[in-house]
Amino acid sequence: MKQSMFQWLLILCMTVVLAVSQVAATRIDIPRLSPTRGAILEQPEILNTGSSKEFQTFYYNQTLDHFNYRSESYTEFQQRYVMNFQYWGGPNAPILAYLGAEQAIDYDLVGVGFLDDTAPRFKALQVFIEHRYYGKSIPFGSREEAMKNASTRGYFSSAQAIADYAQILLHIKKEWHAEHSPVIVIGGSYGGMLASWFRLKYPHIAIGALASSAPILYFDNITLTPPGGYYSVVTKDFKEASETCYQTIRNSWSVVDDVASQPHGLANLSRRFKTCKPLEEAAELKDYLDSMYTRAAQYNRPPRYPVTVICGGIDGAANSSSGNKDDILNKIFAGVVAYEGNDEPCYVNPPSNLSETEIGWRWQTCSEMVIPIGIGNDTMFPPSPFDLSSFESECKREYGVPSRPHWITSYYGGHDIKFVLQRFASNIIFSNGLRDPYSSGGVLENISKSIVAVKTKNGSHCLDIVPASKTDPQWLVEQRATEVKIIKQWLANYFADLRALIKH
Repeated sequence: MKQSMFQWLLILCMTVVLAVSQVAATRIDIPRLSPTRGAILEQPEILNTGSSKEFQTFYYNQTLDHFNYRSESYTEFQQRYVMNFQYWGGPNAPILAYLGAEQAIDYDLVGVGFLDDTAPRFKALQVFIEHRYYGKSIPFGSREEAMKNASTRGYFSSAQAIADYAQILLHIKKEWHAEHSPVIVIGGSYGGMLASWFRLKYPHIAIGALASSAPILYFDNITLTPPGGYYSVVTKDFKEASETCYQTIRNSWSVVDDVASQPHGLANLSRRFKTCKPLEEAAELKDYLDSMYTRAAQYNRPPRYPVTVICGGIDGAANSSSGNKDDILNKIFAGVVAYEGNDEPCYVNPPSNLSETEIGWRWQTCSEMVIPIGIGNDTMFPPSPFDLSSFESECKREYGVPSRPHWITSYYGGHDIKFVLQRFASNIIFSNGLRDPYSSGGVLENISKSIVAVKTKNGSHCLDIVPASKTDPQWLVEQRATEVKIIKQWLANYFADLRALIKH
């Protein structure tokens, strides 16, 4: 089971990551926002621990449509959630609720450690809730039926998802006589966005939110930091690791194109890069390399630091006597082998199956999660600006309904966020690691005294919520300690207010 889970995740990473070097007119994929993928790929021993024996699985009869009163809206489906009572102090003790995102909840149970690491301190109940349309929380009886047309997919949205979470949390509080138990919602990446939005939309249910690596500002032309966004950060990560590595990668794209254009050029590249099947076009190789570099940067975490691993391979490759082009290709392949391992039978275009995450996330990004990731002129990648018109056309062609690129900021906000949120919102931690390309769309400065940005210079995507390790660097230990200290104060304030309310 654990081995098959890991193999599935490896296949998933090869199929889901953005095919970014394709022309803008055909690109509709947006990089996954998984908090656990990097943890499991870089530290596969996490899977060997398994999920805690203390976890108990439950199913809630969830309403299909929370926002209409047509007869079909009242259709129900089974939504999975998992609870751990091991440290819970009982009614009135806190509840830490992890809001699932674009994958089955099984991976969060082993890949997300913040709840289990923190629960003993607060005598907290742990709750993990699966996102609708993923894992075992599938409406309409099967995944095929749920995704077959616009009518059945139409209930697959972030607003429906956080309404699901509200219903389940209220149900848990009632069932376990925990009406006064304060709830802290936690999420990573897309789930971090959901956690912050949940706090804004349901403040009567959650008293606070920890939103790890949540790029809530990567929508609707909100200014990014740095302005180039995702790919500017990837480039910065590699350039800081090694200037020569950065230059080699930057120069490699034209070399690949040049070799591919020559007679038998694609066969030459296929042989050099040990592709799993012959290349049909240079874009296949470029997409693979692009995905490898972006994945390494997004999950550039200790103890391995994959960006350093790739650059070590590139910089350590010996020069050949054939000339500069051969040297560049040899170095790039050495980087591939350093990252993937030298015992792989092949590296590029491996056989893969369409996963539930690929299917679901593509729909989500086409419908509402329109994150405009393009490639500017100041990166180590070939320029490929985001073209909203082409994006919308491709999504309309695939799904038969138009994208809603402005809906996220209309429904949740985002523009002038400090001006808006400091007037009514509270108790949200936005945590980011600045090596994470998605941090460019994150909240990096405090909005108010209780809506705070906790960032680390060397952190990567959702690193603060993966399981703590004895080898964690001090800056990561301190980041988590800061988050726990803030949550502790939220809880103290809540219980003080509750005592005052009961007294009167």
